[in-house]
Amino acid sequence: MTYNAIGLMSGSSLDGLDMAHVEFSEKAGKWDYEIKCAACVQYDEEMTQKLKNAIQLSARDYQLLHTDYGKYLGEMVNQFIEKFHLEHKINLVASHGHTTFHLPEKRMTHQLGDGAAIAAQTQLPVVSDLRSMDIAFGGQGAPIVPIGEKLLFQDYNYFLNIGGIANVSINSKQTNNKDFYLSSEEIIAFDICAANRVLNMLAAEKNLSYDEDGKLASVGKINDMLLEKLNALDFYKMPPPKSLANSFGTDIIFPLIKSFNLSTEDSLRTYTEHIATQIKNSLEPEFSNTLVQKLMITGGGAFNKFLIHCISKHLEEINFEIYIPDDDVVIYKEALIMALLGVLRWREQYTVLSSVTGASRNSIGGALWLGTEA
Repeated sequence: MTYNAIGLMSGSSLDGLDMAHVEFSEKAGKWDYEIKCAACVQYDEEMTQKLKNAIQLSARDYQLLHTDYGKYLGEMVNQFIEKFHLEHKINLVASHGHTTFHLPEKRMTHQLGDGAAIAAQTQLPVVSDLRSMDIAFGGQGAPIVPIGEKLLFQDYNYFLNIGGIANVSINSKQTNNKDFYLSSEEIIAFDICAANRVLNMLAAEKNLSYDEDGKLASVGKINDMLLEKLNALDFYKMPPPKSLANSFGTDIIFPLIKSFNLSTEDSLRTYTEHIATQIKNSLEPEFSNTLVQKLMITGGGAFNKFLIHCISKHLEEINFEIYIPDDDVVIYKEALIMALLGVLRWREQYTVLSSVTGASRNSIGGALWLGTEA
């Protein structure tokens, strides 16, 4: 079977809306894909502020933003289809939405972007709300990409995504069993730490949207006391499965950094070291004396040369080497996998793995909105 889907992803770093048109083919349980075209729509200042401040809104205004942002997503999909001449070629749209509230301990998560509004705008089938089913089964609702990594990147066992939050997936065993997700205990994944969201907040002190190539961080100095306090935070002592809300970076990490009154450069250098340290700590249980492990890195952080240098230096100590794929996969891997999750939902196959999230069972996540005429 062949499917043409558009995946939408809005990450916690608020750098824009990633959109990818992907053609998937499935034969006897083996999946192949091709990113046919992709784009990132940068948010203007008004949209950035709306998304950033959404959790402060009244219930009424929050729901209005949910609907308005869904309409916006639908409009962006229509523009994408027109730009790349995709009329009558798309089977469905899968939208992650923009995460605002994430409280798995209370069995609640929410992503802005009303799926019904997207479907009404595009008049296409739309899959949205990809995390709620797992949350209802007692899971963390995150990460949700490991099943996509398992199906699409079978040559790798270790995956690191560095977006607003850094997360890792570990596939201890590879299998060609088409029903592998029915017994997926070998896959674990979890959030590691806040990443680009904090780095970008620090870069904003220099009126920059981000620290290009980590140049500011590279000339800063590590503050050992701050690094020690960061590494001692309780979250890092918790075993997986575990996940982070955006507020961990904005409300806990950033104020802690600012309390030290460091220069922007020293703050960036110290936090870059913290990210690299926590990535190493997360992978250290996989250390092998005899085998060099390969780690695929994607997400915007893969373009931060100094951050990658620091990560590589730390991982060499535990016999890991890093691999960065081509730019389309680096930038759009999450949009790619959202598209796949939409296809799996359409096929009524599992989209979220309980071994990853800690839920009571695997689940088929996603609300389906039929924008097409009967």
